[in-house]
Amino acid sequence: MWSSPRCNVVLDNTVGFNPLHFIYSISLRLFRSNSHASHFTSLQLPAMSTNHRYNGDTETLLRQALLSSSQRSIVNSTSQVAIVGVNVSPIESLDYEIFENEFFKQDWRSRGKAQIFQYIFMKWLLCFLVGMIVSLVGFCNNLAVENLAGIKFVVTSNMMLEKRFQLAFFVFFVSNLSLTLFASLITALIAPAATGSGIPEVKAYLNGVDAPGIFTVRTLFVKIIGSITAVSSSLLIGKAGPMVHTGACVAALLGQGGSKRYRLTWKWLQFFKNDRDRRDLITCGSAAGMAAAFRAPVGGVLFALEEMASWWRSALLWRAFFTAAIVAILLRAMIDLCLSGKCGLFGKGGLIMFDAYSASISYHLVDLPPVFILGVIGGILGSLFNLLLSKVLRIYNFINEKGTIFKILLACVISIFTSCLLFGLPWFTSCRPCPPNPTEPCPTIGRSGIYKKFQCPPNQYNDLASLIFNTNDDAIRNLFSKNTDDEFEFTSMLIFFITCFLLSIFSYGVVAPAGLFVPVIVTGASYGRVVGMLLGKSSNLNHGLFAVLGAASFLGGSMRTTVSLCVIILELTNNLLLLPLIMMVLFISKTVADAFNGNIYDIIMKAKGLPYLETHAEPYMRQLTVGDVVTGPLQTFNGIEKVRNIVFILKTTGHNGFPVIDEPPVSEAPVLFGIILRDHLLTLLKNKVFISSPSATTGDVLNKFSADDFAKKGSSKVRLKIEDIQLLEEEMDMFIDLHPFTNASPYTVVETMSLGKALTLFRELGLRHLLVIPKISSRSPVVGILTRHDFMPEHILGLHPFLARNTGKILRF
Repeated sequence: MWSSPRCNVVLDNTVGFNPLHFIYSISLRLFRSNSHASHFTSLQLPAMSTNHRYNGDTETLLRQALLSSSQRSIVNSTSQVAIVGVNVSPIESLDYEIFENEFFKQDWRSRGKAQIFQYIFMKWLLCFLVGMIVSLVGFCNNLAVENLAGIKFVVTSNMMLEKRFQLAFFVFFVSNLSLTLFASLITALIAPAATGSGIPEVKAYLNGVDAPGIFTVRTLFVKIIGSITAVSSSLLIGKAGPMVHTGACVAALLGQGGSKRYRLTWKWLQFFKNDRDRRDLITCGSAAGMAAAFRAPVGGVLFALEEMASWWRSALLWRAFFTAAIVAILLRAMIDLCLSGKCGLFGKGGLIMFDAYSASISYHLVDLPPVFILGVIGGILGSLFNLLLSKVLRIYNFINEKGTIFKILLACVISIFTSCLLFGLPWFTSCRPCPPNPTEPCPTIGRSGIYKKFQCPPNQYNDLASLIFNTNDDAIRNLFSKNTDDEFEFTSMLIFFITCFLLSIFSYGVVAPAGLFVPVIVTGASYGRVVGMLLGKSSNLNHGLFAVLGAASFLGGSMRTTVSLCVIILELTNNLLLLPLIMMVLFISKTVADAFNGNIYDIIMKAKGLPYLETHAEPYMRQLTVGDVVTGPLQTFNGIEKVRNIVFILKTTGHNGFPVIDEPPVSEAPVLFGIILRDHLLTLLKNKVFISSPSATTGDVLNKFSADDFAKKGSSKVRLKIEDIQLLEEEMDMFIDLHPFTNASPYTVVETMSLGKALTLFRELGLRHLLVIPKISSRSPVVGILTRHDFMPEHILGLHPFLARNTGKILRF
């Protein structure tokens, strides 16, 4: 394997003959024609593609002729956690297609009504369990954050009351550093895959990318514990993204179909040993995670539909809604427990953010121009946020690649910088007198609240400290609150907005579980307050409402989702009267931001090297046929194949699927019988279903296997390998009849089909292999196999560089 640096390249858009392009094109085609690889099972970025594995240095030298040194940059590897600088790790595709061979048909036909009922019942039972577990995790997560951060703020405030300012800073500084250090240590040493929000990884998985390590028990444990400690450390990060990943982890572990390692081998668990059922359950888990994070069940389902899932159907929608409903019901019951005072001093926090703005709203046409301005500026700020975050993540990746100690040191440096900034900024703002009839005790001492005393004299409070020395959930509640137009100064709000904007960018890339939803909401709410203070006299809207709309505009500009965000904000504010304004500001901000760059999750997904298939085909894909990108020579098997040939091909290739071809005398002419998977071949070799002569086997051979033998294992670490199978020399000269175990109805396309049309088919059906058959029947019955790699823009434009040149295509790696 080799890895070449990916680059940001702007190719020439002029028309004419370029000798460098000509030499590169001819050399590259000659190189590919001699390459041994044909189709790809270890799914990697073009920089790691398997048809480059032998002559990688040759192509690197050819590429360098076209690129100046200033254009080349160090970028991330194919690892799904490349942002934290781990070693290169191959990424495979998932088998969402049902493999319909003779064994599958007999197994399906043998199922009675009782088994089918059990299968359906287990689907709903697992959805119930996912909802119950995720709601418990979400409740405990919120409770732990509120109490950990609350105790820290109380101790710091007590020191400030005693005018022991240096000791107060020391307590604040050490507690933040300790929490950050703990979170970064367990993440870097136990489960690096838990870094970040996890939404890009889950989104890629639902698209068909099997990134290793993202759904393990260790990842789940670190995601929960690390998120609690990192959010409590005053880093400007959120817990919504980690909750989505947590929900997906819970669903993946429940949907593994049992475990021989832990002796969970009950027969009723074996229904779900396939990627398709796991995908549906993980979709429900991601919806449950978002519902638990914001207590927004409908918004969680819509978020899973709009942002996460690449494949959807009505039955899945119903199960996802059921899962989110379980989350909402259990959270409501646990919130009632906290309201009775049994959850500690700081047991409310984000759980009451749901009712942050339950007021009657009155607005008119004169209020629409300020809302329009909010949307435009929110779109610009959101796209700028995405751009700066992507640049910072590249810098962090360069640092993190130096080793684990650098990852941890980077997290500690960010924590130290954050603590100094948060503790120092309130000193630059003036104290304000308490309002005449405050809704809460003023100043607030010994608990969360709006009016923080900080260094102020009696009966006065520091408005900036009231936002900083609170959890993010309480800060949002303070910003969203009604009748607070006079409680925050313009200078304090502007400082808070700039601070949140910068800290949310610098805090995300540290090696710890971190979400973006809550930081974006805090930043957007403060930005909305700033605009409200500037335009407040020309509008009937109060500053709390401006904060809500500002949060919506910044979310739309960064996340680029509309329907789900609209419903989530409505469920947060508990006011349907805001619907027209929120719809308007989301539509405007997304439209403006789309003119500059993509949504933040897609940017992170590309930075992490996850080969995600977009919903649309690029224009140049309509100019190409599938025959223009498929590579060879192709590795095939005969319907009755010699064991020695099977072992040799499995050892010398890493392909996952192999076409099975019948040739004379089995058939009158070469004909494509179907496709067989590597795992199925390994199972046949392991069970030694060999025959002494090349003749068809009887149906009795199917009785030697159970459904579990061909089931997809949940963890790649326990999968069977060809090196694990020991065969005698006389067994190597025997034969295997592959017909009963071959999918005789694979998806095929003719070689003249446009690449864009094939991409649509490949993505919407959730395929891993797409066979290409010839236009003329007299040729070989199969031309090649299309895999995910063949649809990657980098691969296509590498094969046809003049497409990029003529269209002025910008390669963003």
